[in-house]
Amino acid sequence: MAKVSGIDIYKHLPRTNCGDCGVPTCMAFAMQVASKKKPLDACAHVSQEARTLLGDARTPPMATISLGAGENTVIVGGETVLYRHEERFQHPPILAVRVAASLSQEAMQERIAAVKTLQFERVGKTVGVDAVAVAHGGLTAVDYTAFVRQIAEQTDRLLLLLCTDPAVMGAAAAVVAHRKPLLVGATEDNIEAMGSVASRHGLPLVVSAPGIERTAALAERGSAAGIKELLLDPQPDNLAAAVGTLSRLRRLAIEERVGTLGYPSFVDVGKIVDHGVPTDAPGEGEEQASEQMVAAISAVIRYAGAVVVDTVEPWAIHPIVTVRQDLYTDPQVPNAVEAKLYEIGNPGPDAPVLVTTNFALTYFTVAGEVEASKIPAFISVIDTEGLGVLNAYADDRLTAERLVQAVREQGVMDRARHNCLIIPGLVARMRIGIEEISGWDVMVGPDDAGGIPRFLHELRSPTESAG
Repeated sequence: MAKVSGIDIYKHLPRTNCGDCGVPTCMAFAMQVASKKKPLDACAHVSQEARTLLGDARTPPMATISLGAGENTVIVGGETVLYRHEERFQHPPILAVRVAASLSQEAMQERIAAVKTLQFERVGKTVGVDAVAVAHGGLTAVDYTAFVRQIAEQTDRLLLLLCTDPAVMGAAAAVVAHRKPLLVGATEDNIEAMGSVASRHGLPLVVSAPGIERTAALAERGSAAGIKELLLDPQPDNLAAAVGTLSRLRRLAIEERVGTLGYPSFVDVGKIVDHGVPTDAPGEGEEQASEQMVAAISAVIRYAGAVVVDTVEPWAIHPIVTVRQDLYTDPQVPNAVEAKLYEIGNPGPDAPVLVTTNFALTYFTVAGEVEASKIPAFISVIDTEGLGVLNAYADDRLTAERLVQAVREQGVMDRARHNCLIIPGLVARMRIGIEEISGWDVMVGPDDAGGIPRFLHELRSPTESAG
């Protein structure tokens, strides 16, 4: 079904411009509904006939799936666009690390401990691995269930149960059903039995079949069995196939609105890099970790809703979660921090005073380098509406007048025993203007934040330069 346009929606609105929806005109409201910024139900005067005809404007083309429970609930799916600039991507994919049930007790504990460390601070937020994928490994129902229970006791992260034996899956799912794990293992041969396990416990299910057409048919069988929370695994056997298949899945769901494909996708990176045969006890070689990193990043970029990897190397995981974070920020909302005075390392009256903008990536990069220098400092953050230094300067949101006013309002120069301000090297030409307006001594810092530690160590104290 073709995408519903703003004009299509407008034709079925009352067109009274009453404003009850919070938008001045019906035309403006229709455009916001078309861009998914407002639901059709925000208009209390839409007829039932219009609601039926405009069903696509009310329901996202991709189902929203809830995984986990309580504070550890994770949402995937609910996507509405093919390209991020059209609106934004809604819910970032889950990143899970495989733990094979065939591992020894010691090896399992080491792996879980490694997973717990895979959390990173980036632009003021914590990013990292979200889930543990417990691979069956051919164990009996009793042994696999016991292993799953042990994993659940050692981590509060989301659980994925990787098993194609319905009897074994049923036993394991029963002991962790309250955690709402994701069941991975419905195939063309076991969909009825596996669907029964998912339905009995109210759990989401991954359906796996070779290719898009067979995956769609399997999803239809799952849906007919009453399972509403599905993820799709079209089983690509190499990276090129994965990129193409995931892209086509998204296009068919979003643009063509193929209902049987309107679910998030699932990618087992181990199958991609190992050409269809994941290992139960994956090695941690550098080459394998590199391959998995590249494949996982590609899957994230190509719309995956859940990704399973084997590596626990921090240098391989960090790029994956960095790309995910960047891709799932809202491009229409500046990523900004509060414009105020920040103190790094308990600065005293002789501490240097640096200036930067409130673009989050800029601030946290500068703050990180100041912390790395081990020299306490003040950072005066100027409100540039979330723009970086050069963009803010080019757009007149970072001017000498605005900078001086902000620094004065923050009161940092009243706390300092010196009269020296350090500005970014990228806007060195602002130095004279700031000095003329403020009467302060202005020093030009490095062009790049990476040069801050050396700069501060060479400077030592602004009072030495300010006299």
